[in-house]
Amino acid sequence: MYHLLWKQKKRLVPVLLLGVALLYSVRTRAQEIELNLPNHDDKKYFLGIALMFNSSRFHIEQSPRFLQYDSVLSINPLNTGGFGLAGIHTYRLSNRFEVRAIFPQLLFSYKNLAYHLKYPNKSLDEDTFMTKPVESIMLGLPVHIKFRSDRINNFRVYMFAGGKIEYDLASNSSSRKAENLVKLKSYDMGVEAGIGFNFYFPVFILSPEIKFSNGLINTHSKDANLKFSNTIDKLKSRMVVFSLIFEG
Repeated sequence: MYHLLWKQKKRLVPVLLLGVALLYSVRTRAQEIELNLPNHDDKKYFLGIALMFNSSRFHIEQSPRFLQYDSVLSINPLNTGGFGLAGIHTYRLSNRFEVRAIFPQLLFSYKNLAYHLKYPNKSLDEDTFMTKPVESIMLGLPVHIKFRSDRINNFRVYMFAGGKIEYDLASNSSSRKAENLVKLKSYDMGVEAGIGFNFYFPVFILSPEIKFSNGLINTHSKDANLKFSNTIDKLKSRMVVFSLIFEG
């Protein structure tokens, strides 16, 4: 028995030595990492810019007219991509919390609607299955509260939530009226939440970020004279935005 225990101890010694060596190596390497922008967390206010890519769609609530008439058999929202630019203004409240205003935020978004028509009007170039685009140019002001993790060398994680108000610069455009499809109201309001990651470089901070944005109000301006519009009761915006933020 003593002989077996002694053999087991002899086997454990190299494993323990290897573990100690690995821990020492990791600690030494961590100490050798140079911190970029070490005084950035002392700033109370700083600026940034964002390149934004979005996927947008409508959440549709159909009107009672949809069940009463069979000219439009179905309406389905489609996810469509877009892009945008924004300025970032951040004010540090504490080591954990920041408040962030994004202005100006200019988003080009496209929310397509797919229609299935029972009686397409060939004289108007209508087909049984049609995709109608609804283009928006949104000038927005989102405001977020950010919660930040501890900084780990040149890396940090953060989460945020807040609200937004937007004005659609294209809501009264002649192209939309000529489309004779769906008219939208000028204003929209909603809530947003997401997560991001700070990567500290020698002269700037790069922050990939993803957020989910849901409109709270009905943006549909109903027109009883338009068959593509009168079967819709409410339209609410849904958007997923991926951003690359550069801060200094």
